[in-house]
Amino acid sequence: MSKQNSAFSTRKITLAALLTALVVVLQVVANFIQPFPGVSITLVLVPIIVGAALLGPGWGGWLGLVFALTVLLSGGAAAFLPISPVGTVATVVVKGVCAGLCAGLVYKWLEKVNPYLAIFCAAVVAPVVNTGIFFIGCRLFFWETVRQWGQAAGFENATAFLFLSLAGINFLIELGINVLLAPVILRLIKLAKKQ
Repeated sequence: MSKQNSAFSTRKITLAALLTALVVVLQVVANFIQPFPGVSITLVLVPIIVGAALLGPGWGGWLGLVFALTVLLSGGAAAFLPISPVGTVATVVVKGVCAGLCAGLVYKWLEKVNPYLAIFCAAVVAPVVNTGIFFIGCRLFFWETVRQWGQAAGFENATAFLFLSLAGINFLIELGINVLLAPVILRLIKLAKKQ
């Protein structure tokens, strides 16, 4: 295997380091951005998707892990930690790693068919996996609390509260951001690599 194609080439490690730093900064900033009460928006999936596409699924999983650890260390999961520390850590880590890994796998599978289709699908898969595993984690570890929060917010159904309030708006905005920005960023990076 040539040095250029190695999973740990200097270029890949440098790009991974830059994307890792970007993931940390974007997630820390996201803790302070709430355009609507109770709704935080993060751009962090974009560098995860781009990294997974350019560097491969393994690096996508790494970026997802960095995202997860930053969420945990920056207080992004503070509402859930007192309820179930193990459930919180498991949910946050699994959703982050799987979002990056799945985005990378989808991109890798579709890249030869059409790179733009591949990045579009990866941009859709990352938030679907991230939010889907969050929903599963809520059901497994926090359901009674989610039900109570929903009742306090005027929802009779915990599932409706989860979809319409706790994560639904976040998901739709993040999906839109990812679909809009990931192909643009990928195109810019590919143009820069050609020069």
